[in-house]
Amino acid sequence: MTLNEKLATIQTKFKSKKSRFNSFGKYNFRSAEDILEATKPYLLELGVSVTVNEELISNEDFPIIQSTATISDGKSAIHAKAIVGVDLQQKGMQMPQKFGSASSYGKKYSLGNLFLIDDTADSDATNGHGKTAKPKLEGAALTKAKAFLKAGGSLEAIKGKYDIPAATLKTL
Repeated sequence: MTLNEKLATIQTKFKSKKSRFNSFGKYNFRSAEDILEATKPYLLELGVSVTVNEELISNEDFPIIQSTATISDGKSAIHAKAIVGVDLQQKGMQMPQKFGSASSYGKKYSLGNLFLIDDTADSDATNGHGKTAKPKLEGAALTKAKAFLKAGGSLEAIKGKYDIPAATLKTL
């Protein structure tokens, strides 16, 4: 079996649950450690190893770390990379935590790239970071908005509170 076939086997059979919970953002997620743990059953079975290496590739405006996940069968290797910036302005973290956070993020995404982990349901794809979608301006809300405007209210205030379809915006 070639390395490509071994990797394809892992990519199609791989399962890693989102076993961790972010109480601030109220979402489940998987970590790099979760992904690595889920690959372990395949390592001996397929005769491969998985590693993740990091390299500081820039330090001009802010540090940029490149994480490279590698699968190897001892003869050949396949690599996947992820690039992450370190937010030096992040409040509430000591410097080692800032680098550790960026490192964890880079490892997770390089492994995700290698194993084709679909991140559409990942925390970063589903987390509104405290923001909720605005309701559409329709029905009773539209009637109230028109009365508000007639009484001297601002359109900008309505736009800040509602998602206004283009056709509705023209009627206001």
